Amino acid sequence: MIPEEIFKRRPRHNNTPPILLLIIANFIVTFGALSLFSDKEHVNWFFWVVEGGLAVYNFFTIRRNLEEFENKIILYAYVFSLAMLAAVFFIFRMM
Repeated sequence: MIPEEIFKRRPRHNNTPPILLLIIANFIVTFGALSLFSDKEHVNWFFWVVEGGLAVYNFFTIRRNLEEFENKIILYAYVFSLAMLAAVFFIFRMM
């Protein structure tokens, strides 16, 4: 067996808040889907399938971490990030 001292978890290594991970995942998936499934003239139908899957993921992640959304600042940050994603979609379509 391997001794426990070799694979000790680093302190505070997994303390990233789930809301921050959710916002980062939203941006990565949306930017990836925009670059792969859309261009200036047309948005492929699969982009909307990916965004729908992302919405389901958001729903279940928020439901799992509902106590974090009781804080108004976190709620405003999440809503602001969604507004930024919508703005990025329209800006990307214009370019």
